[in-house]
Amino acid sequence: MSSLKKVLITGGSGLLGQFLNKELAEHFNILTTYNTHAGNCSNFTSAKIDLINFDLLTQLFESFNPNVVVHAAAISNPNAAMILPQKDVYSINVKVTEHLAKLCEKHSAKLIYLSTDLVYAGYRGSLLKEDAKLIPVSLYAETKLLGEIKIKNVFEDYIILRTALLYGISGTHTVNHFHELYEKLKRGISVSLFIDQYRTPLALHDAARIIREVIQKDISTSTINFGGLERVSRFELGEILCDIAKLDKNLLQKISLNDLPNYPAVADVSMNTDKLQSYGIKQQTIEEAISAMLKEGM
Repeated sequence: MSSLKKVLITGGSGLLGQFLNKELAEHFNILTTYNTHAGNCSNFTSAKIDLINFDLLTQLFESFNPNVVVHAAAISNPNAAMILPQKDVYSINVKVTEHLAKLCEKHSAKLIYLSTDLVYAGYRGSLLKEDAKLIPVSLYAETKLLGEIKIKNVFEDYIILRTALLYGISGTHTVNHFHELYEKLKRGISVSLFIDQYRTPLALHDAARIIREVIQKDISTSTINFGGLERVSRFELGEILCDIAKLDKNLLQKISLNDLPNYPAVADVSMNTDKLQSYGIKQQTIEEAISAMLKEGM
């Protein structure tokens, strides 16, 4: 194991983290971290830590001495971020990110930062490139963009991944909208899905695989759109799921962003992923990804 690249994962018990743990452990020497829920971290070399405790974080970092840090920990739910005290969201999403960047700079490690497609202006058209206008409309998106800025102010050995809507089936306590959608449809429960919000969704297992490939390639000082191949609404994603899993499309109910008051509406943050593909990385189509999930015993 000593000859393998050492990768520190933050947010290892999160929705993406559980897939990162499994994927990266097969190729690298990983140390994965969690705070309250262990998730599947207990199946790997792991540490329980509150990342806001910078003294402990520094000790953990220097003890493990990683070559790469995959920073997936965040308050990542826009609705949760609206409820929590702003200073708490800022501490986790911005201050922790800045501290990790400084540790990486000091110890010559690469930082891979999971940002969000929600940093983009949602009214500028579809399939946005990395240089598109940035207007985050939620506190979550605003703090993720601030995290990007802090990293760039510290050093150059970073990869910022502007992450699209992630979807898949969780094996731990963390459950996303797609997982809930699938469970409801299986039980014959109708679900309401946006027809007027467009993203470029990326399957969780595919996201973990792509991050593994990113680590294996010589990439740095790069901001990359980290999404799937297709621009779809949540309703269209639901239709594809029904087609592949042979579920009842009549259970899908159409709703508009305008139907939800005070919702931080973003109409279209679908992303152009040519830059990601320019590194020789190819994403699965939605149909391929959902079919793979079904094969795994979804």
